Amino acid sequence: MAPRLKDCGPVLVTVEYLIQPQDRDKFLDAIAKLAGERRRDGAFDWGVFEDTAREGRFVETFKVDSWIEHLRQHERVTHADRELQESVNRFHVTGAPTVTHLIACA
Repeated sequence: MAPRLKDCGPVLVTVEYLIQPQDRDKFLDAIAKLAGERRRDGAFDWGVFEDTAREGRFVETFKVDSWIEHLRQHERVTHADRELQESVNRFHVTGAPTVTHLIACA
């Protein structure tokens, strides 16, 4: 990452989950618990969106003030946080959820 981007922000983080349709309600219950952990670690504007064209596809989004703050989020993850994240990730059908980072630097 270019040094000039470290102070840029906000950062939009997206996490794409592909789940079995029959797990929808359980997944939504689990990810709702993850919202508090995200906010406690500095995220704002958290949400989860369901794709109307592709059953079982959900995208979690949240923003963080800067790239450096997002890196600090990773340092603050506790064992309990990791277990909570894993409980959500278990719903993902194969591999790991897809994570993207978009940085505003205008």
